[in-house]
Amino acid sequence: MKKIVCILLSILIMGTASFAQDKTAKKPAKKEAAKAAPAQKAAPAKESADKKPGKMKKDGTPDMRAKENKTAKPAAGPTKKDGTPDMRYKANKDAAAKKGAPAKK
Repeated sequence: MKKIVCILLSILIMGTASFAQDKTAKKPAKKEAAKAAPAQKAAPAKESADKKPGKMKKDGTPDMRAKENKTAKPAAGPTKKDGTPDMRYKANKDAAAKKGAPAKK
């Protein structure tokens, strides 16, 4: 009985080890793609530099935690107590339909 348990346990351990990640995999392709991505993101950030954004992240994008970087648009019509647009009014329904949300009739 002990031999069977030992054999099953060893098969289980070898089986899990065969699914481990290969450390010799080529990773430079991912690094090159990661280096190219911030360069693409930096261009829009330079355009927003004319708008005088507040604090910036290391990659050049505005830090949205800062109050001056948040752009909140007021509701088109009346709002609820929590500040969200009240969808019972036509002005708010029309604004949502323009934004891309389907308007309910």
